[in-house]
Amino acid sequence: MKILSSLNQRDKAILVGLFLSKFDRQALDGFGFKGFNEAYNVLGYALDINPNSIKNYRDEFDPYFPNTRQGRRNRNIRDYCKEIMILAESLSFDDFYKYINSFILNEYVDIKDLKPVHQISKERKFVTNRLITGKAAEEYFTKKYQTINCFQNFKLIDTTNWGCGFDYKLFSESENFYIEVKGINESVGNILMTEKEYNMADNLQERYCLFVVSNFKERPVHQLFFNPLYHKDIIFTRKEQQILQISYIGNILKI
Repeated sequence: MKILSSLNQRDKAILVGLFLSKFDRQALDGFGFKGFNEAYNVLGYALDINPNSIKNYRDEFDPYFPNTRQGRRNRNIRDYCKEIMILAESLSFDDFYKYINSFILNEYVDIKDLKPVHQISKERKFVTNRLITGKAAEEYFTKKYQTINCFQNFKLIDTTNWGCGFDYKLFSESENFYIEVKGINESVGNILMTEKEYNMADNLQERYCLFVVSNFKERPVHQLFFNPLYHKDIIFTRKEQQILQISYIGNILKI
């Protein structure tokens, strides 16, 4: 399909808005979102797109689909929006859902391997939602950190793919901070630290900061927790799980 070849940020915003307009509540359910504000914020930040742009494009497409919203009925659709709507009109819900996922999750999974959406369990939707929310929180951090007094004039190293127990290193000539970013869709909730993250926080203490972005369902806000394991506003509980590992032995019958 032509629109798969090359997409800029505006194209992605248009396609997400089109997906939300055309498939409405089904689109929200596919990602495990409870409302449209959550979808705008999580998908917007995850894709480095202004959440309001996604809403505006959804409104532009609303008059063309059978949902309960009026949309922008008194304004003609813009030519470039109409072109993308025509190019994407043959996409089924499953294909369109995978297509939107491909903008965000390619570093985690191969999109062609995803099951059809109607076969996705609640647990699978939860994992997908957490991955996208995590990506949204990371993008939020990279946009906001220089506006925070204690991080101004620091340089950034992205370590999200290094598996080192933190997502970013901020450094200046005199000091370093090590940032682990977490995202929560609600205003309050639980965060999960891996053993590696926990141990790194214990070793680095005041140099280690949990940067928690919450309330994606309405308007995201952030909190900073330096030396988080000993912070008065967080209580960590150790959770151990025993995992049954099944292996298979193959007996080679012929050489």
